[in-house]
Amino acid sequence: MKKLVLLLGIFAIGISANAQKKWTLQECVAYALENNISIKQSELDLQATDVDKMTAVGAFLPSLNASAGLSENTGLSFNPVTNNAQTTTFLSASGSINVGYTLFDGLRNFRTVQRAELSQLASQYRLDKMKDDVSLFVANGYLQVLLNKANLEVVNSQNLVTLEQLDRTNSLVESGMLPRGDLLEIQAQDASEKQRIAVAENAVRISLISLAQLLLIKDYESFDVVDEGYAISGTEMLLKTVDDVINSAEESRSEVKIAQSTVDIAEKDLQIARGAIWPTLSAFFGYNTRYTDATSFTQDLDPDNPVSIQPIGTVQETGQTVIGEFPNTINRLVQPDSFVDQLYLNDGISYGLQLSIPILNGFQTKGAIKRSQINLERSKFQLEQAKLDLESNVYQAFVDAQGAGKAYEAAERSLESQELAYQYAKDRYDVGRTNAFDFSQSKLRYDNARIEVNRSKYDYIFKIKVLELYFGIPATELKF
Repeated sequence: MKKLVLLLGIFAIGISANAQKKWTLQECVAYALENNISIKQSELDLQATDVDKMTAVGAFLPSLNASAGLSENTGLSFNPVTNNAQTTTFLSASGSINVGYTLFDGLRNFRTVQRAELSQLASQYRLDKMKDDVSLFVANGYLQVLLNKANLEVVNSQNLVTLEQLDRTNSLVESGMLPRGDLLEIQAQDASEKQRIAVAENAVRISLISLAQLLLIKDYESFDVVDEGYAISGTEMLLKTVDDVINSAEESRSEVKIAQSTVDIAEKDLQIARGAIWPTLSAFFGYNTRYTDATSFTQDLDPDNPVSIQPIGTVQETGQTVIGEFPNTINRLVQPDSFVDQLYLNDGISYGLQLSIPILNGFQTKGAIKRSQINLERSKFQLEQAKLDLESNVYQAFVDAQGAGKAYEAAERSLESQELAYQYAKDRYDVGRTNAFDFSQSKLRYDNARIEVNRSKYDYIFKIKVLELYFGIPATELKF
């Protein structure tokens, strides 16, 4: 009994520890990369290109097909072995093996393999981009949770100060040193801060649920993240020129690589379409045989009367009859040969070359070439647009990161000023030199300054990471 209680206790502790697990940012990113549905779909797309390449390579192999048939005939039918018409019931079987091989098809098979390899590369680029996007989404969601938690900590800590002031003011009011209006002002401030606490707690909960949903974690209630104070890192990115970032982005970012691979695929499609103009030369080899259990008749010389004499004409001048000798035959029923013997005796072989020359097919080949040319030009425009979009995005990310840095510095300076002003107002309020309303306004400005520092800090961190991604740093190697 004691052992059972001990085991149950250990099991309960294990469940509690698992339920209280807090996720780090690295764990969240790794989990998302392994379980995200969009990433899994991109991985399936990559597997599909593997199948396409296997099929393209298989076109270089000869085709090999075998067939067999079994039938029973009743009534007037042709014997498949003797080709004589018979009114009977018999069983027949046939089999064949055919081999075909394309010797030349305008290099379409070769270029189809090249196209499949390019499709593989393009799918890999799409998968890499999807992983970068998901990692960035997770990082943004994670930082949003930290921001909301930091803001909740601010309003909670300031409410503790308000509660202390509320107790002190209540004592001073009861002693007649302060008017009752000051007490009401502090009480109103306390109520307002509790409302802000409720809003902040709700924001934390919603951001945790959003992050859990992004990670496909169903246990919303116990999901939580590690409350790490992430420092600002990667500011050296702002020391680079925007041209350096753009050049690195064009070499490393998947957007341009995807567009470039689309152009390469379109060029291969055009080559494949033009290959249909050339003749196709193929070789073939076939082997077939047959079997039947039908009996047949054969004509043999009559051993008793092998020859019969019959008139065959008359000589016109003399009227003399001309006679001739003819073999005298009799019909004899012949049983079918054995199955193995018939397979050997009734087989046949065919082989040769086949040349197919395209002459006119309703402009299908010409139309396919024209469409491929149009698609190639369209893909080139898309490549140029992708480069322009990437350049615009890098400029935007660079300016955003610079602006976020300046906003963070300004928020810190504002916090320093508001903290001094708040401390000054608190000291004056403690000695009765200012009223509760002015003190609460100073405190509110100080609270807002702390919240703004938190917001600008995590916004600055996130925008630096976006800039690092454009510079070519993989999402899994970003430092927080």
